[in-house]
Amino acid sequence: MDRLWTPWRYAYITGEKRKQRQGVPTELNGYPEDHRSVFLNMIGSVQWAIREGVMPATQAEKAAGVLLQAEHNFICLNAFPYTSGHVMVVPYQHLDSLAKLPSDAATEMMSLAQRMETALRATYRPDGINLGMNLGEAAGAGVAEHLHLHVLPRWFGDSNFMTATAETRVLPESLSVTWERLRGALGLPIA
Repeated sequence: MDRLWTPWRYAYITGEKRKQRQGVPTELNGYPEDHRSVFLNMIGSVQWAIREGVMPATQAEKAAGVLLQAEHNFICLNAFPYTSGHVMVVPYQHLDSLAKLPSDAATEMMSLAQRMETALRATYRPDGINLGMNLGEAAGAGVAEHLHLHVLPRWFGDSNFMTATAETRVLPESLSVTWERLRGALGLPIA
């Protein structure tokens, strides 16, 4: 019998509560705030680490899986990806609806999605790209209180039996490798 070792999925599958504040990586545990929001804690801890000189910007961004910080949005890796290269474009504003997002932030979100499409195509050579938002828990939003746009590469045949029968996704690379590959594709420093 083959075994597929996926320890990073345990908390997600079991719904286990983390002792760590949601969104704050272990490396940035000194972050003094808790916004009770995975995305606000994620970007807040990165910006705090950079501002306070806790660690270099690229190291802080890598710890949190943040690929890029723009004016109104940031791009981060999905901690529980559907495929390798699954990212999210997230506004800094804590909003639960696309209709509430100011037009300059929405315009930037689409521009960043275009940039990610280019980077994903160059890096992974997918057969297609999914872009989508799940607005509200009933629509499938894992983080319903904070709007975000999923951008992920897709391949013919990537929907295998593992997802349907074992609620497991098979990913060929770690999030750390994904971060490095996509940062490089975006033309941003890795170290």
